[in-house]
Amino acid sequence: MAGIHGRGRAALVLLCAAVFLDSMDLSLMGVALPAIRRELSLPEGTLQWLVSGYAVTYGGFLLLGGRLADLFGRRRMFLLSLTVFAAASLAGGLFSSGTLLVATRIVKGLAAALTAPSALSLITTTFTGEAERGRALGVYSLAGAAGYTGGLVLSGLLTGVDWRLVFFLPVPVALLVVAFAPVALSRDARRDGSARGFDAGGAASVTGGVLLVVFALSERNWPAGVVAVLLLVAFVLIERRHRNPLVPLAIFRLPTLRAANIAAVAWACATIGWQFVAVLYLQQTLHYDALATGLGIAPMGLAIFLAANLAGRLIARWGLGRVATAGMLVQACGILLFLRADTASGYLAVLLPALVIHGIGNGLSFPSLNIAAVGGLPADRQGLASGLITSAVQIGAGIGVAVLSLFLTAPGLSGYRLAFLVAGCFSLFGALVTALGIRNPQQTTTPVPAHD
Repeated sequence: MAGIHGRGRAALVLLCAAVFLDSMDLSLMGVALPAIRRELSLPEGTLQWLVSGYAVTYGGFLLLGGRLADLFGRRRMFLLSLTVFAAASLAGGLFSSGTLLVATRIVKGLAAALTAPSALSLITTTFTGEAERGRALGVYSLAGAAGYTGGLVLSGLLTGVDWRLVFFLPVPVALLVVAFAPVALSRDARRDGSARGFDAGGAASVTGGVLLVVFALSERNWPAGVVAVLLLVAFVLIERRHRNPLVPLAIFRLPTLRAANIAAVAWACATIGWQFVAVLYLQQTLHYDALATGLGIAPMGLAIFLAANLAGRLIARWGLGRVATAGMLVQACGILLFLRADTASGYLAVLLPALVIHGIGNGLSFPSLNIAAVGGLPADRQGLASGLITSAVQIGAGIGVAVLSLFLTAPGLSGYRLAFLVAGCFSLFGALVTALGIRNPQQTTTPVPAHD
């Protein structure tokens, strides 16, 4: 965190701890599911919702979370949602009912959807200089990546002792952040009544629509997909007519913001979809156990760490568009190197180079996309912009996993290779979008009107 000092450093540590927890919870559950099933005799559908319940609510409520942060205060929403996250984690470790366990996961997903945009907008409003913001977002991106990778490793270690520790682990970390955040984070500015005329119809339609999009993709429930489309169409119509819309449609006239969000969907389709397939390949084809899988992926986390630390300086020198495009291209190379994989691939010769290259591209592109998505917007739109980019990532993750899993029905290695090829194409598409659409933030400072 070079170049960030004093209270700013303390604030960044706390905000990164929160995103670390959100990301870790995405991966902590996977390795623990067999142990939970054995002890509680849960059906397959309940086990699936222990994972998808978190992801669906996380992705579905992000836009609403970003707007609530703008309306009611970023620090206030951050503290409230993280407290709920800790309480739901504690309850999950104590319950033995499948229904109650799923309920705690849904509540945690909702809390994460409120925490993430608050944390990201607190960073973008706390660190206002271009270079300083780039470094802060690089560290923030690293924390998210480290949380996901760390969750894979810790899940294997904790499940070997007792699966309930997977639920209990986030509790002390979340409570420590809640305890110290009031000291490190600046108080919210006084509100001037901007919450009046809140767009309840827009909030309900977009939240319901996004929830059903993710649900339809994860469950392949096409009637739910039709309802999702109708709700999203209704959302657009509501936003065009509302005096104080949840998402001013004019915000998408900013080319850099628009490109950043489209590229974020492609980025998540590629990297999250690839991770889903790669973990299955390591476990089902190469017969790695859970801990070996987590440790095998860990070098990718180190590569992300190094690249994210460099991202701010590279952006300052070469610009957002070039760094984002280079990152997406390098990420695509790492994914496509997995086309070399077979039933007896050596880790050092085949897997490790692909993981490291993927990690470098990942660490360069993600901070660039986040900066592009929030740059040039006024302070009262930072929560909205943060919610948009985080929602784009979560929706992209759902699309990527759903699409790539379709190819796994092909026999033998051909299914894995098709999935890796499609993931690489997602990343190449993202590179094209960033090359054509992303400019530096100072070039997108056009005021955003309150409605379309």
